[in-house]
Amino acid sequence: MIEGLRPYAEMKPSGVEWLPSLPEGWEVHRAKYSFREADDRSESGDEELLSVSHKTGVTPRSQKNITMFMAESYAGHKVCRPGDVVVNTMWAWMAAIGVSRHVGIVSPAYGIYRPRIAERFEPKFLDYLLRTEAYRAEYLRSSRGVTTSRLRLYPPDFLSIPFVQPPLDEQRLIVRFLDWHGAQTAKLIRAKKKIIALLNEQKQAIIHRAVTRGLDPNVRLKPSGIPWLGDVPDGWEVARLRYITRCLDGKRIPLNGTQRGSMQGEYPYWGANRVFDHINAWLFDEPLVLLGEDGAPFFDKGKDVAFAVDGKIWVNNHAHILRCGPRMIPQFLGLALNCVEYRHFISGSTRDKLTQQAMGSIPIQVPQLSEQQAIVSYLGDATSELVVTTNQIQHEIALIQEFRTRLIADVVTGKLDVRAAAASLPETFEAEPIDDLVEGDDLDEAMDDTENEEVAA
Repeated sequence: MIEGLRPYAEMKPSGVEWLPSLPEGWEVHRAKYSFREADDRSESGDEELLSVSHKTGVTPRSQKNITMFMAESYAGHKVCRPGDVVVNTMWAWMAAIGVSRHVGIVSPAYGIYRPRIAERFEPKFLDYLLRTEAYRAEYLRSSRGVTTSRLRLYPPDFLSIPFVQPPLDEQRLIVRFLDWHGAQTAKLIRAKKKIIALLNEQKQAIIHRAVTRGLDPNVRLKPSGIPWLGDVPDGWEVARLRYITRCLDGKRIPLNGTQRGSMQGEYPYWGANRVFDHINAWLFDEPLVLLGEDGAPFFDKGKDVAFAVDGKIWVNNHAHILRCGPRMIPQFLGLALNCVEYRHFISGSTRDKLTQQAMGSIPIQVPQLSEQQAIVSYLGDATSELVVTTNQIQHEIALIQEFRTRLIADVVTGKLDVRAAAASLPETFEAEPIDDLVEGDDLDEAMDDTENEEVAA
């Protein structure tokens, strides 16, 4: 508990099963008494395109999704306004809901609920409240469907959900306190992320030197003929990727969210640069290298775009699949591909894409197999401490975020009284970007994927 925060002195029964008590002066009303369903439609589709996430609420939609449909398809999308509650009907059970700060348009699959009386709720208080774990459980109970991939939170069910309502001035004090705490939390997380970036930079420097120069500091070098690769050890070859691997892209099979929902299991389902689901079937069971085709962080030196994998996996159509030839081992190739200067090979004006043809033209240094294995083993040892430290800091960040999530829930549902703490805060403080308070996760890609399918249909 933060110093100075205490439970409310006087409590009363809430009348809600999942919330035993509320502070005196707080009320609980079903959503239908404060909101009505809105179904205004865009005629042109020119308004700002918005999305809603369980992490960040209502935000401008990512560029990668905007390019998935032609602009004319946005006509007929729902119009939302500041103060509207926006619900991703398909993912409400994961708290994909928020209060809009924008005038924009959202998917026809979304629900929009407009305040009947604007002064009843402070929008940001409501935004904090709606994504708490207690409300997430309420959306799950209220949604209809057999499996999570088919659950939908329909308007009558949403409007029957009870909303906690403190007095308006108290809502504003709660928002003030949580915004201040968010600013402090974001600064702490940002500092830790800077340390992670430095550790990744150091790790990448170690990898780059070993993969491009080998392990012998006295080795004789020769020009590679590739400006960004520079000199390589005498005796190494440089070959285009197409000549040392076989591309298995033709065997990829993308699955939509509904399909994956009915196939949940133990085998990793790979996207552009990560596993974002697990299903009960597999396409590949051999040592391979996966290299992002689109959506991968090609220009972020601190993030990998290639991964050596082994075992049963399924791969969608956002990652290239490479089987190494007899002159290359997958672990070395993955390291080498993460050292490539991709600006020479990426195309696309709105979405970075590594085409199969461009991928095949990437030059790769080819040491003897025994030297490749020695480099891989050396790097496992040389970077292990950096990896351990990075993982520890990432764990610390996760704990900080977990604490903030719990604090928000306790404050907005009346378990902790922040009125005195909020009143003592500085008159002004610098707001922090929301991205510093949350970590992106696999669910965001799954949400986008499923929503796009339903909109397209």
